Amino acid sequence: MIFQTLKWIGDVDGLLELVDQRRLPTESVKLQCRDVEQLHHAIRTLAIRGAPAIGVAAAYGVVLGLQGLGEGDRPEDALNVLADTCEYLAASRPTAVNLFWALDRMRHKAESIAGDNVAIDEFRKILLSEAHTICQEDVDMCRRIGRNGQRFIEEGAGILTHCNAGALATAGQGTALSLMFEAHKNGKKFRVYADETRPLLQGARLTAWELMQAGIDVVVICDNMAGWLMKQGKISAVITGADRIAANGDVANKIGTYSLSILAREHGVPFYVAAPSSTFDLSIKSGTEIPIEQRAAEEVTTCGKTQIAPDGVGVYNPAFDVTEAQDIAAIITERGVIEHPDAERISEHLA
Repeated sequence: MIFQTLKWIGDVDGLLELVDQRRLPTESVKLQCRDVEQLHHAIRTLAIRGAPAIGVAAAYGVVLGLQGLGEGDRPEDALNVLADTCEYLAASRPTAVNLFWALDRMRHKAESIAGDNVAIDEFRKILLSEAHTICQEDVDMCRRIGRNGQRFIEEGAGILTHCNAGALATAGQGTALSLMFEAHKNGKKFRVYADETRPLLQGARLTAWELMQAGIDVVVICDNMAGWLMKQGKISAVITGADRIAANGDVANKIGTYSLSILAREHGVPFYVAAPSSTFDLSIKSGTEIPIEQRAAEEVTTCGKTQIAPDGVGVYNPAFDVTEAQDIAAIITERGVIEHPDAERISEHLA
């Protein structure tokens, strides 16, 4: 890997260091989170983003939340602090399920050792170790997703991707972009079209930057150009990530993904989703139940620091939309590939 999106520095009283994605691609700046409030703000303001990366960061956030505990505290005190920390971090973003998955895992780990009457220092060390494990699992998961899915990228292909589902969105080499990295390692020649992904331009700013770092041929296009490229036969496949996947295979991803799925269907272009198994939320039957985050109007009315819309104009700014399972050729996870996903195939895949 060329860079690490996030890294824990030190022992239990350490800090979480993040690549500040708000500053890319023109500046490479590291952000150091020394408390839960800083991390919450970093997640909320997209200094760190991408469902898997948010999950890993949240796991380390639990460790940050426990740093105020001392020798006089008991395990039950730690559980109370941990519960408050998890509730606070869970409120940072509502759609990405990996956030809640990681917090639940840290909570369950804490509850499993609380009855053993362990000292607070040992309690905190065990939870830091669990966060490290979650981080390493994410690194391994990304590599396996890439290896499982790189066969869908053919020699000479034109691949369209949306938003950023690369190393910047995970602790490893990404989900959707992992397929491209693995295909590139295997010597395949192909071109990636990265659409800009309004309103915050994650495709233009982040995906294009990552692919250039890896030496992969990448072309940035405006969001409204995708259909015309498909009409011209320049797109062989669409590959995106996911922030939450319902039990029936409906996928929530960055706003604009749904439109691409309809365009792909119309033009006979296969549409693939790459995501870890932790992105599935089997408690949600279909995409209609997935909560969609609404973000600030300023993201739409400004571009950088430049105002591009009239003062006082109404704005609708959902961060995500939902692509229906029927328009997805396959979902690629670290466990394998779910072709033509539906509730039964997903249940078998995750069993």
